Amino acid sequence: MLYITEADYNTILGHCKTSLPYEACGLVAGIRDGSNKFVKKVYLMVNADKSSRHFSMVPEEQFAVAKDIRKNGYRLLGNFHSHPHSPAMLSNEDKRLAYDTEADYMVLSLMDIDKPVLNVFNIDSTKHVTAGKLVVVKNYLHHGI
Repeated sequence: MLYITEADYNTILGHCKTSLPYEACGLVAGIRDGSNKFVKKVYLMVNADKSSRHFSMVPEEQFAVAKDIRKNGYRLLGNFHSHPHSPAMLSNEDKRLAYDTEADYMVLSLMDIDKPVLNVFNIDSTKHVTAGKLVVVKNYLHHGI
């Protein structure tokens, strides 16, 4: 299960909305407690493709994020990107480009800008996709995190 605070969810949502008409992208890092993952930091990335149909991250930004994750003692938990005009589902390209079976892949649909939908997925080594569980919480106080 992937937990994210309302504040971090709103950070992702704001980034995706301000990136329109293009897809937005980013990374999330945090801690693991058994099968539960807790997002502690959201990294907003530039979509180098400047496209409404696909994205790629700038390598220099990815290296800076990896350094910051290590400095904070976090783990890379996954990534997110938006679909400005399509559902919150992984596209064939999303699946093809997925390489980390430990990562959570989040997709935020902005088809209905007033009713965004954020879904999370896991992809195994055979590219089989399963829906994950995403929980948005006020804060982590009741989780002891």
